[in-house]
This record gives sequence, structure tokens and C-alpha cells, in this order.
Amino acid sequence: MSDLESVKKLRSTTGAGFKDCNSALKEASGNLEKAIEILRIKGISKASKKMSREANEGLVYICGDDKKTSIIEINCETDFVAKNDDFLNFTKEIGEINNTVSSNLNKLNDSKMKNGSTVSQNLIDLITKIGEKITIGRSKTLENSNSKIFTYNHSIVKDNLSKLGVVVSLEFEKNSKDIDEFGKQISMHVAASNPMVIDKKDIKDDIVEKEKKIIQEELKNLGKPKEIAEKISLGKINKFKEDNSLLTQDWVIDPKLKVKDVLNKIDSKGLKIKDFVRIKIGE
Repeated sequence: MSDLESVKKLRSTTGAGFKDCNSALKEASGNLEKAIEILRIKGISKASKKMSREANEGLVYICGDDKKTSIIEINCETDFVAKNDDFLNFTKEIGEINNTVSSNLNKLNDSKMKNGSTVSQNLIDLITKIGEKITIGRSKTLENSNSKIFTYNHSIVKDNLSKLGVVVSLEFEKNSKDIDEFGKQISMHVAASNPMVIDKKDIKDDIVEKEKKIIQEELKNLGKPKEIAEKISLGKINKFKEDNSLLTQDWVIDPKLKVKDVLNKIDSKGLKIKDFVRIKIGE
């Protein structure tokens, strides 16, 4: 095999650049297996150097069915890379594996991909090939054997790959067209309104306390008397809870209604929003 043929084969096997392959083959005295090992080591080194950069671009992928669905984000540095075929294919395959392992990151990293290498190794190889920081970001799996899961993708790049993804799980005793329609609409609502929780009682105390401090500082700067400031603060906190809780948010389709009003209008016994997840690239 000629030197040029060896370089071509090494490039095909590893995805590394011509210069890196040529250098690795020289270091390995023409031994392909050893050259692959050298590139792997160099790839890990290159990847580790890139991990200090910011990775605020990327894609969200939703995978599953109406009983079990997973959502995951894969981050990169630029929108250009997010539209690269290698990145698109990697994200899609990772998303499918993620649904199989129910968003368990350790299991995901150790899982084998179609090429026989683990997710962790393929991630290093992709970073080396593309030249950007790439990370596996947030993920969550919703399972609902008794009812139904609904999804929504916004700013779709390809298939179920998008910049914003939503998964909502509804619980009910008997399905209907009204429930299916509500499932689609509530998924879009979550995408637009970005609630923290389903019910305001579920907002964590530390989040409420942080908001209280911000409000109190704001009122203090306005020079409000203590008693008036306390009343205003209480009202603002209640408004904060309502605005960030799904059930008490204004319904995006008709802001005169709250989400809970729309839910109560549907004639279905036991209907409730069981869970939801929203992931937007850059947030």
C-alpha cells in the first residue's frame, strides 16, 4: 500500500485531517493500527483543550412514542456546525440511544453507537474532526403507560432536530379528540410561556426567596414606606408564582383564560398535566 493510500484509509477510518493522518503514519512507521491509536490520543488532547470554550449553539432532539419519549440537547459553538451533517447524524443517534437508556448519562456515555465505538469515544472523535467544543447537555425522559405524551418542535432544522423542544405528559381515563387537541396546544403553550413548574406550590423556596430579595431591593430604592412595601412585595411574589406556574399562566390562545380554566372545560374524567420538559438552545 502506498503512503497516499494509507493516508486515505486512515482518514476514512478516523475522520481526521490529511496532515494529522500523515503525521501519525510517520510516527507509527506506517502501521495503521498504531496510527489510529496515536490519533485517538491526540484527539483526546485536542478535545480537552477545546472544553474551556463556550458552547451555546446546538440542537434539541425528541425521540420516542406517546408512552415514552426523551428529549436531549447536544451543544456546539456555532450555528454553522449545528447544521453540519456529521453533527446532525450524531445528535439523532445519541437521541435514540438516550431514549433507550431513559436519560441516564452514565449509561449513555458507555453505550455503543452504530460504528462499534462508545458515545464518549465518538464525541471525542467528532470534536477532533469538526474542531469545536461539543457537549451533551440537558436531557429528560417522560414515561406515561396509562395516558399519553405530546411533543412540539420549534425552529426545526431537520426531522425532530430543532432549537426548542417540548414534551408534555397528560394523564386521563379515556382519550378523546379534545384531549389530543389540548395536548398539541399545551405543548405549544409551554414552548411560548416557559413555565417553571405545573403548580405554584412546586416552585422551590430558594427561587422564591431570591425573587423576594430582588423585589425588596427594588422597593427600597423607590423609598416606599415599610408597610406599603410589604404589601406590594406580597402582591409581586404572588404574581411571580402565577406567571411561572403552568396552571395559572394566561392561555396563549386566549389570554382571558388561565391554563387551568381550559383544562377544566374539557369533558374528561381525571384529566391532568402529569409532567413537562422544555429545552431551548442557549437558555
